[in-house]
Amino acid sequence: MLKTLWATVKAGKVELMESIELPEGAKVLVTVLPDEETDFWLQTSQASLDTIWDNPEDDVYAQLLEK
Repeated sequence: MLKTLWATVKAGKVELMESIELPEGAKVLVTVLPDEETDFWLQTSQASLDTIWDNPEDDVYAQLLEK
């Protein structure tokens, strides 16, 4: 299972911003986002998500949930 988590660095250690159970020795991949690029990547990701999820074809699911 792949899961993306937000984290910050404090005293040289990566600290997750949410609680998750990870087994001891779990391998993780850390991507460092420079502060000046964070907004760019958030906006780019949001645009991609909007394209996928915010479209008229998905309205059928909302209609099904209303029933």
